[in-house]
Parts: sequence; structure tokens; C-alpha cells
Amino acid sequence: MGHSSQRERAVDHDVVIVGGGPAGCAAALFTARYGLDTVVFDKGSAALRRCAYLENYLGFPGGIDVGVFHDLLHAHVEEVGGEIVPETVVSVEREDADDPFVVETQTGRRCTASSVVAAAWYDGSYLRSLDEDAMFTEEEHHGEVEERFDTEYADADGRTPIEGLYVASPAGDRSAQAIVVAGHGAHVARCLLEDRRHRRGYSGGVAPHYDWLRGDAEFAGEWADRDRWREWFHNEIEADEVADDRLADLRERYIDRAFETRRTDEEIDEEAERGLRRLVDTIGTDRVLDAIDDAEIEQYVGDRGEPARE
Repeated sequence: MGHSSQRERAVDHDVVIVGGGPAGCAAALFTARYGLDTVVFDKGSAALRRCAYLENYLGFPGGIDVGVFHDLLHAHVEEVGGEIVPETVVSVEREDADDPFVVETQTGRRCTASSVVAAAWYDGSYLRSLDEDAMFTEEEHHGEVEERFDTEYADADGRTPIEGLYVASPAGDRSAQAIVVAGHGAHVARCLLEDRRHRRGYSGGVAPHYDWLRGDAEFAGEWADRDRWREWFHNEIEADEVADDRLADLRERYIDRAFETRRTDEEIDEEAERGLRRLVDTIGTDRVLDAIDDAEIEQYVGDRGEPARE
């Protein structure tokens, strides 16, 4: 996995993400849910922690405490199989373009990765050895000239001139608000996945990866037939040079994955209940109950005919 020449090489992780704020965690959700071994290095120095209270993140009508918000981000990453490591990355190196990245933390921990996503709000100096001349630029800040990471080094999709290296943050104006930062991190991760899929042979409309679950109705009628999916696949793919047996394998894998997203009404209800339970567990049952007026709890217990809780 990873770079084409790295597929035969063992690496510690498919993806290393530097920074565990909204950008890094959003990226990790997509790569981990795709099935890639994903680790997020986060020392807890995200810029968002300087915010007194988060009021403009969609889905929290009354706003949310920043610390609780970070707990939810990290819990979500771990829920889908990602790993959160509370360490600061001090360097990312690579000897040759065909080699994996070597990531080192302030404790001396070292690991290798096929891909790296920069998602830390600070200066990006840990990337210096990869392409120092092009990555950094001089800027005037409060009357002093400082060398800073060039936010235009990566393109709008987070891709860089270095294969396997992506930048979700710092990203100029796209790093200004938590909800925008998270969206950009997710977008960069989807581009990373698309690049990996291109290297596997996917192309055209089947190269991008769309991460959503489908209800039974999406598989009704002609779409319940794998032949209909095969027809769609061949209309979308542009892999004229892919051998027939390889193309057939890619097609069947794509269709298998599509059918794995199918959920019955009962499964959807179970997922909804589990998701709500996980949310309460992360926030803390006591904090949730403390936020509810005693009269409302008594009314709820009375309506259910249950003995009141002490």
C-alpha cells in the first residue's frame, strides 16, 4: 500500500497524521474508516484550545465546551479504529522518493508511514528536511521578518510536490474556523484515498471514495442486481490499459464494498441507539443528567412508570 514502490515494503502505519484538532481528526476518520492503519500524533496544542467557547460548529445548538469537543473528536477517531498518540512530532524525513516516511516525536519514538498528513496549526518546521527551500517563505509579522511554512506549498486539495505528503493545516483562510478546518481535513483525506485508488487501478468516476451508508431502498429494483452495478462501473472507469482480469477484480471489489454499506431499518435503528449511547458515554452520564432539569427527569420517570432515581 502507499507509493507504488512501497507496496512490497512493510511500514508501521499506512497514514500518520500530525495534529489532532478538527483537521487532523476529520482526516483520520476518513482514512481509518476506509481501512487504513491510521495514527494521529497530538500533544494537545491545537489552536482551537485558545477559543473560550465554541459557538459556531454545526450540530451543537447551544455551542460546546472546547475540551468536551476535543474529547468527542478523539473518541470518534478511536471508535473507527484510529490511534491517538499524545506526543509532538519533531521531524518527518525520507531518504529517497521510494522510501517510506520516518516520523520522530519529542520522546524519540520513531515510526514509518506510507503517507503523512500535516494537520498541525503551528509552523510546520517538522517537515523542513523534506523540501526546505520550497516549503518556507519569509513574512513580516508585527514588524519582524519571520520564516514560516508557505501555505501555498500544497494545492487546494492538500496535495504537495512530494508524493504521499498532504497538508490539511496550516492552510491559510481554510484554517480560520473549526468547521471549515474540519471540512478541509476531510477533503484532503478523500484526495489521499483517491490517489491510493488511482495507484490500484481505479479511475474516472470510480476513483473517488464516498463514505456513506445506504438504506435498503438504494438497492431496490435494478440496483439489487450486481450486473447493474457492473454496467455502471464500466461506464465510469477510464482504465483502458488495465488488464481484463485486473479490471474484473477491481470491479468486484468495488461492488462488494458498495453492498457492504447496505443497512436494514433494524440495523439503522441499532446504529442510532449505539451512536447516542457512545455520545453520552463520551460526554459523561453525570454531565448529561446535570444538564437536565430535575422536574423534567421526574416527569420522564413518571411517564415511564419507573421508580424515581436517587
